[in-house]
Amino acid sequence: MQPLIDNARTFGQRPEEFAKLAEGQSPQVLFITCSDSRVVPALITGARPGELFELRTAGNIVPPHTSQHPTSEAATIEYAVEVLGVRDIVVCGHSHCGAVGALVRGDDLTAVPAVRDWLAHATPRPAGAAEDPEVAEGVQAHVLTQLLRLRSYPCVQRRTAAGQLGLHAWYYEVHTGTVRTHRPQTDTFESL
Repeated sequence: MQPLIDNARTFGQRPEEFAKLAEGQSPQVLFITCSDSRVVPALITGARPGELFELRTAGNIVPPHTSQHPTSEAATIEYAVEVLGVRDIVVCGHSHCGAVGALVRGDDLTAVPAVRDWLAHATPRPAGAAEDPEVAEGVQAHVLTQLLRLRSYPCVQRRTAAGQLGLHAWYYEVHTGTVRTHRPQTDTFESL
């Protein structure tokens, strides 16, 4: 913890770098990814403060849209699309994902009921080899499922139909730093 505290102490000693941020934000991209500490969107994309709007959830899950029971994830998506006017949304899964790995293996999650119930939103259960520590196939299928679910949000539907919003599926390899994007033409994930 101490290195984090030390950095936080010196971080605010450069106010000239941050003064413009008080005027507001205008990110062009909503980046939906996992809460995993090894996935750092600003490092992956090179984004500076104010350039990337982030939604981080266990397993980069986009819950089903429902107007009866709004979620913080739905509110974040709606705010990014309707208020901030982002031009693109990236759903980024990653190798060695504990959430997707648990789903692929069919792990017993009764000891962590909140995790178990949250991961129920990931359905259908991602395919993949249970012995693959990267769970690449499962994560990639899972990312595409979340992207499909994202398309069911009314604000996303409107903006994509109008050609004002692009949707992207990414897969980040924790062990190499490689980022792959889904190519619909070939239905494969290829290096950017």
